[in-house]
Amino acid sequence: MTLHKLSTIKYRARFCVLLIAGTLLTACGARNEVIIYTALDQIYSEPILRRFEERTGIEVRAVYDSEAAKTTGLVSRLFAERERPRCDVFWNNEVARTIWLRNEGLLEPYSSPSAEAIPEAYKDPQGYWTGFAARVRVLVYNTELISREELPGSLEDLTDDRWRGKLAMAYPLFGTTATHVAVLYASWGEAKARAFLQSLKDGGVQIMEGNMSVCRAVADGEFPLGLTDTDDAHLLKSQGKAIDWVLIDHGGEGALLIPNTLALIKEGPNPEQARMLVDYLLSREVEEILAASPSAQIPLHPLAEVPPVVEAMRNSAYFSADYARAADFLQPSADFLKTLFARP
Repeated sequence: MTLHKLSTIKYRARFCVLLIAGTLLTACGARNEVIIYTALDQIYSEPILRRFEERTGIEVRAVYDSEAAKTTGLVSRLFAERERPRCDVFWNNEVARTIWLRNEGLLEPYSSPSAEAIPEAYKDPQGYWTGFAARVRVLVYNTELISREELPGSLEDLTDDRWRGKLAMAYPLFGTTATHVAVLYASWGEAKARAFLQSLKDGGVQIMEGNMSVCRAVADGEFPLGLTDTDDAHLLKSQGKAIDWVLIDHGGEGALLIPNTLALIKEGPNPEQARMLVDYLLSREVEEILAASPSAQIPLHPLAEVPPVVEAMRNSAYFSADYARAADFLQPSADFLKTLFARP
């Protein structure tokens, strides 16, 4: 029997167990619901949560984040509720703030059997969080204003004078952009990272509300270049917009991969249903759904079947980001960014 067939049998059997467990919870009169806070765009996450409901009979009560305050709003809510948790599962669209929650003691360890094949680099050693369905930080460009051959070769090249006033970026205190900055602090050192950000500011980088806002501005020709994520860039390209993207190198070490993450909230109100939901969301099936969607997310399950564009990204070079160290730089980098890109 092939590994692919064995893996398929294993996860189908697991979801039969989920269905039986959901039925038993209902029969026992337990509150058959689970509460999830999710930072992944609702258009992608909601259908998956509805599928879990249909399969198990467990009601999923979801709280979704906004584009402008990606991740940060939900993290603040979780922190405010720490004495009386209302959430069971946190589905983050990045990793650094999940680790921050773990460091603050808000998470419950759980090593899901669905995550056995996910590489250890994308899992907390004690099981406090698990990564899946990754995206990549990329350089998006307007194909009517600039050719691929003219693009800068690395992230640091964006500070060259030729790109002055031509680059857009999401407000870097939120979401994957904040994580990107924190990773730069961790890998480059604080002095070099601050100098790079200062150079972007001096070069007239335009700060947008979010990564999709960056993509739309580039597609509309407001700017030839933008820093964003593969999901937003791929979506607009698939709609026929004058936009394309390239993975952007970090000092010769490759591009930055940022996984979604799942974690259980400590003392959440529905622990059994929460584990069942995590098992489902970490399944190869869910990663394949997200890979085939317009968001084109990259599965971390090695046997997941994906479209060609995702396969190309999966086989690309990525540098070894120290996510745990990056989490330690979230606050120092935020303090600097609030001054550098102060809002009126």
